Amino acid sequence: MKKQYVLIGLLALVVQFAQAQFTLDGEFRPRSEYFGNGGNYTGGSFPAQTATDADEGFISTSVRAALKATYKAETYTLYTSFQEVFLFGDRTQISAVSNGNFRVQEAWADLKLGEFSSLKLGRQPLSYDDQRILGGLGWAQQARTHDAAVYKYKKNKFSLDIGGSLNTTTDEVYNNSTLFSYRDMVFLRANTKGEKLNLSFLGLVNTYQNSNVDGSKKSSLITAGVHADYKVNALSLGANLFIQEGERIGGVDVKGALLASILAKYKVSDKLTLGAGYETISGRKDDSAAFFPLYGTNHAFNGLMDRFYVGNHANAGGLNDLQLSLSTKFSGLAVSLTGHIFSEVEDVNGFDGKALGTELDLVIAKQFKEFKLVTGYSHFFEPSEIADLPGVKSTQNWAWAMLIIQPKFLN
Repeated sequence: MKKQYVLIGLLALVVQFAQAQFTLDGEFRPRSEYFGNGGNYTGGSFPAQTATDADEGFISTSVRAALKATYKAETYTLYTSFQEVFLFGDRTQISAVSNGNFRVQEAWADLKLGEFSSLKLGRQPLSYDDQRILGGLGWAQQARTHDAAVYKYKKNKFSLDIGGSLNTTTDEVYNNSTLFSYRDMVFLRANTKGEKLNLSFLGLVNTYQNSNVDGSKKSSLITAGVHADYKVNALSLGANLFIQEGERIGGVDVKGALLASILAKYKVSDKLTLGAGYETISGRKDDSAAFFPLYGTNHAFNGLMDRFYVGNHANAGGLNDLQLSLSTKFSGLAVSLTGHIFSEVEDVNGFDGKALGTELDLVIAKQFKEFKLVTGYSHFFEPSEIADLPGVKSTQNWAWAMLIIQPKFLN
């Protein structure tokens, strides 16, 4: 009799899985980083450091461990991701408690509304185009998600996403009230893809919760612009043009703040690609705060050492970034080398000149049969006006190595 129950149960499972698909994936991603001589680095990816660390440099290892489940039925898709991010040594060997970093990373349902539309509801990444304004921030071990509802329409080569996100539900000031911590956000993104041209419009309105000190309980900031990709033969071009208007958190005025960029890549051969690009981001003026790229994957822009716009440089003199790059493949290795020359748009530092330094970024990746290894080295050179100041390190360096294993437990 028990065997019959087992067979009936197995048959029910077979019928269920015939109508739906279930996958269970994992991720194990340890990354060790060497932060050389501390220097003047203020970027958001560096862990806390002591005075001794800053003088001598230090090594830190972080790990992303995740379990991801996807269930696809006829009328919906359900996705959940559980994740813990920890540092080597952040918990004693026999600790009875966790480090508090285990969380539901993603939990959303995508409901099919019709042949061309759906509603995606829950905790999810918002990632569009080159991720300059809205991105998943995959480099950070914790990544970035939003609690949002997004209506999606897609037909042929046109797509439209309209969404809203909530960060806090009260009128009290959010504990971490920065440009990254909006009270709520609404956005619209429209995209059309042609054979050679991919064109997108993105507009978003962020509402920030202010303290009562300034007399205004809320501020609203509008960011809008276009992204374009164009490819013909061996040449590919990417461009961004965005503007910001309104108020930052605290009622700080933003008037005509601007981000503009262009990036060209030329594929010389199957093993060699050359690139050149330029980006300008407006800085602080007398009547306006600087442009800030908000919730993009900022690590991918303006140098890998995160000297700019990664928890820093939010209302400084802006940035001009001239870059040259080379990507090649040999002996099973993918190698890229990128150089950046940085300068201010507005001279707010008061130095004789607007130079902010130069940076070289080297990345080497190797794909093995069942895992991937990526490593890199970056070196930042301070301009002479800054390097000659007392207590300033003339150069800073950073090296890292990351192992990526993404098993499929069930498919």
